[in-house]
Amino acid sequence: MSALIRAQNLSVSHPGADRPVISQIDMHIDPAEIVTVVGPNGSGKSTLVRALLGQVALSSGRVDRLSGLRIGYVPQRVHIERAMPMTVRRFLSLPQRVGDAQAAQVLERTGVPGLEKRQIVSLSGGQFQRVLLARALLNAPQLLVLDEPTQGLDQPGIVAFYKLIEEVRAETGAAVLMVSHDLLVVMRASDRVVCLNGHVCCQGTPQAVSAAPAYRALFGAESQGTLALYRHHHDHDHDHVEPGHDHDHVHGPGCTHDHSKG
Repeated sequence: MSALIRAQNLSVSHPGADRPVISQIDMHIDPAEIVTVVGPNGSGKSTLVRALLGQVALSSGRVDRLSGLRIGYVPQRVHIERAMPMTVRRFLSLPQRVGDAQAAQVLERTGVPGLEKRQIVSLSGGQFQRVLLARALLNAPQLLVLDEPTQGLDQPGIVAFYKLIEEVRAETGAAVLMVSHDLLVVMRASDRVVCLNGHVCCQGTPQAVSAAPAYRALFGAESQGTLALYRHHHDHDHDHVEPGHDHDHVHGPGCTHDHSKG
């Protein structure tokens, strides 16, 4: 089956910047797989997501999307004016109205049933993230895109949210593209990891990426915990890296420099 999205030699620059935000990106997202993009602040992760979705102009390269691809998007930040009353039910009908049964179904699926009459501003961080996910599921997406979806959640909340994502993928067959800083948790929930720092440093299975020198150079001591986790939880062999992305080789000049904010 063909990829849902495929990027080839993708580069994005901001006007006046002395270097591209992201450059020469090759990646793809296949049906029903969970792909996670990791990288330090300013590495271009959000810019990459926007480029894949066609929301920013490309400096070079191309992005091909499956014709008619249905995408559900959970943004990094959603600002709700606290002085403006808005129930969860109303929020789910923006910008396109949905029926009560459909609203109840997605809230049930994301583990927050019965919240329809609650005010959005009264929700906890975890509840709000699940409502955002419920809204993203309304159009039965083939691809779910989540940009830093667990900001503001505590560790149990983070673990529970990623478990929910795995369940949603298993039940709906939707592919998932995530951007995350939650290395220890999100790597376990991923089929494939793309390590980004303006360019692709390495990509492949979580076990392969967590062992890659480029990944360790970026994340230091935190990467050791990821590797230990994989040795403990994944003692079977799935050490595979994408062709052309040998995890023992760092692409470009290395991954210890910063790029423009993305």
